[in-house]
Amino acid sequence: MQSLNTNEAALVEMAVSGVITTPAVRPGQYIPHSDGRAAILPGMYGITYNVRCGDRAFGWAGDHVEPGVSIDDDTNLGRHHALHYLNCIGNEAVATSGMAKGERGIVIGEHARILVQFSPEAHELMAPGDRIQVITKGQGLTLTDYPDVALKKMSPKLFHAMGIKQENGRIQVKVAMELPVRIMGSGAELNSEYVDQDLMSGDRSLMAELGIDQMRLGDIIAIRHSDHHWGRSFRENAVSICLCIHGDSIMTGHGPGILTLMTSRDGKIDFTVDPSANIAQLLKIGA
Repeated sequence: MQSLNTNEAALVEMAVSGVITTPAVRPGQYIPHSDGRAAILPGMYGITYNVRCGDRAFGWAGDHVEPGVSIDDDTNLGRHHALHYLNCIGNEAVATSGMAKGERGIVIGEHARILVQFSPEAHELMAPGDRIQVITKGQGLTLTDYPDVALKKMSPKLFHAMGIKQENGRIQVKVAMELPVRIMGSGAELNSEYVDQDLMSGDRSLMAELGIDQMRLGDIIAIRHSDHHWGRSFRENAVSICLCIHGDSIMTGHGPGILTLMTSRDGKIDFTVDPSANIAQLLKIGA
């Protein structure tokens, strides 16, 4: 196998920043089960102490559980979008205020907010409102010999860690599992550089049958016949490579979240299944 040529040397590094968010619950905020029951569960925003990249995506007593710390700048729409569109998975971050000032972390996901993981010791010192600065690099990354393959949210650090190669005119990627396109749910309508797409995970017996209930946060995922160039749609022979970024949900169509990393319309991407293909191992930020 051969290495791939990229335009990495032309990429721009730029600082963006946000603050650690705090969970917000509206009065009467019940989350509906598919059978009509309802519950109030934790999961989104703030600091999550006991869920990290590499941990399971299913089985938490929570909803849309996010590993690490969730950051945003929602006081200004332009800064909010800069955080979303410029951040890439694997970008380095640093706390610039609070008791954990100076601690360094890494971007591990993009949900309604940007997800950054620090050491457990740093998380214990952090508080909502602490400012986090991210050195963004990766937006605009391309494969110079494969113009039809789009890279999304892919930092050079993650690209190299994934060990992506080429063979016989096709890109070769290792993934932890393959998902059938028929189970993809909420998020199909969204820009694939902005937020994730969720799984239809309500059929628990199907999840077990397909082995999807073994998915981990940080798993690299492949989806055949799914084109993520703009939104996310069915296209025969397309392949998309994604990342599991948040936990399961009891809401129909809102199972674990899958963030786009690579997509090809014409079968230029091939993959092999390797259960160790998880960014906790690839980026050395183990659970």
